[in-house]
Amino acid sequence: MDIVEREPAGPWEGFLAAPARGADVGVLVLSGSSGRIERERARLLARQGIAALAIRWFGGKGQPPGICEVPLETFTAGVGLLRDGGARRIGVLGLSKGAEAALLTAVCEPRVDVVVALSPTSLVWCNVGPGRDGADRPYRSSWTWRGRPLPFVPMDDSWTPAGPAGGPVAIRGWYERSERTFAERWPAAAIPVETARADLLLVAGGDDELWPSLPHAERLAERRRAAGRTVRLIARADAGHRPLLPGESLPPPSPRLRHGGTPEADALLGEAAWPHILDALRG
Repeated sequence: MDIVEREPAGPWEGFLAAPARGADVGVLVLSGSSGRIERERARLLARQGIAALAIRWFGGKGQPPGICEVPLETFTAGVGLLRDGGARRIGVLGLSKGAEAALLTAVCEPRVDVVVALSPTSLVWCNVGPGRDGADRPYRSSWTWRGRPLPFVPMDDSWTPAGPAGGPVAIRGWYERSERTFAERWPAAAIPVETARADLLLVAGGDDELWPSLPHAERLAERRRAAGRTVRLIARADAGHRPLLPGESLPPPSPRLRHGGTPEADALLGEAAWPHILDALRG
């Protein structure tokens, strides 16, 4: 399929890939804490007949340098741009912290029809990196809505990583310990997916070493079902934090963090999820 690409003039740096003939479906594509603009993923979706807008949502001009009190209006503006471009069905697809943002955007923005959350969390977490003031402590919320920080779970800094020093670290245990330490914050920090009108597709690996995305995905699914809302969970026990969709390049290993899984398992999870992702986005 022929596609066209452009960089829209907006409140953030972005990349829009769309079918040359136009599209009724648009999707906002969000990276995780890498902060990159997911151009390859946007092109992959555009070749399937979907207008895909990938944006830089932190670390850019006029934005917080880290994931610290990022306005959710950053994402609702992307929804508006896709709507203005002619899309009648709107999705948000995010990975990791981008999945956290995608879920929250659907809660706040009724124009979102579907969320695809890859390696999600069911809780609002604290900042990852510094805010506009350059400080990363004390902990603050990752997100704001209408100028107010969302309730969040902080990290327990008494945690220390296991294993030899100097290599990539698995920080899943840090999140699990922080959940236990600050369990009283769960009710306020839980992402209320049961209130979102959007359809919900969750994709998670059981060997995720960055955070416990599969248990969190199961919590999200349970709350959706209890509320009578639509949800689908695609999981694979041996996959890690970064599902690889068909046609995507293998991401380079991180020198700092262990993501779990294997290239083969991550690709198999992405392959299993791909038709469901397309079906969910197309409605």
